Amino acid sequence: MYNLSPKISGLWDRLFQWLGNRSGVELEVIAHAAPAPLSELWARPDMGAVFMCGFPFSRLSPAERPQPLAAPVSLADWANGQPIYASHIVAAQGKSLTEADLATARWGWTVRDSQSGYNAPREFFATLADRPAAAQVAGPLLNPRGVIDAIHSGVIDVGAIDAYAYQLLALHEPEMIAPLRIVATTKPAPFPLLVASRLQSPDIVDALRTVLLGAHQDPEGRDILASLGLAAFAEPDVAAYEQLPARARAIDAALGTW
Repeated sequence: MYNLSPKISGLWDRLFQWLGNRSGVELEVIAHAAPAPLSELWARPDMGAVFMCGFPFSRLSPAERPQPLAAPVSLADWANGQPIYASHIVAAQGKSLTEADLATARWGWTVRDSQSGYNAPREFFATLADRPAAAQVAGPLLNPRGVIDAIHSGVIDVGAIDAYAYQLLALHEPEMIAPLRIVATTKPAPFPLLVASRLQSPDIVDALRTVLLGAHQDPEGRDILASLGLAAFAEPDVAAYEQLPARARAIDAALGTW
């Protein structure tokens, strides 16, 4: 989900290798690059520690859900020390768009089961004054890279980029976002969480969870977290994720689908 470049992927590899070593759980880091559907990854019975968007997690019944491990806490100001995130509404640097112009702009979206790339921008659009009955939209653009490419090529005027993905790019690939500017930021939502397959044993899940939640207290763990723009991992608040479907239904009622 956050493998935004080879350099950033290497930092995640380091985290998961450290997690395996500290927990005693043998973890194999596998590639699952776009356009491979994330839903296929989340269905794997051998899943050990994988990021999952909160919206698809919330739509599964408790018996169907993978087992939650931990949720990241970003160092960015928008996180306010909590395991939450948002989406930045971005446009090209040279585009003279203000927040007041967004109602008539051409929007891009990623995939329909994404909180950050689909529900968050629709929720924001629904609050705009004088918005038309239907937005001008393009999608699916799959991921933040697709949104960036669509803005660069002029296919869309604005799109939503996961604020944590934007933070990672600012830290490690600033040239990728240099042509962009943040026009607005959406309401926060629970951060995508690390999950394990529901078929994993309680011992494995407990070992992985314990190491993740204590990562900020370990010298090497703190160094790895800092390289990823994170302060810590926190215990996921499942009840917070369970509010996302109601938010999505309210958006559907106001806008319909894009």
